[in-house]
Amino acid sequence: MTFPLESLYNWYRDIVANPKYRWWVIGGTLLYVLSPIDIIPDVFPIIGQIDDAVVITLLATEIASLLKDRNANMKQKRSDQAAAAQSVADPSAQSVDVNAVEVG
Repeated sequence: MTFPLESLYNWYRDIVANPKYRWWVIGGTLLYVLSPIDIIPDVFPIIGQIDDAVVITLLATEIASLLKDRNANMKQKRSDQAAAAQSVADPSAQSVDVNAVEVG
């Protein structure tokens, strides 16, 4: 059994990773942070800012993870394109497997 907070965290990560809802969730998260209506109101000195800090940290972590994955994908595409361009430019670099049969 997972804890309710762990389930909520996993749901948030999954929905931020979904490109269809990503910007809605980011906007909603920023609206929650800026809104005076919170789970723990900001009127209480330190405790009131804790929920905002947790939400901002979660959002920043997920955006950083998305950017890191996007950067890795772009690097992989560039290296694949460079390899394809190299094999087209130098046909001798391509290998050909041949099944030889002895005649005779």
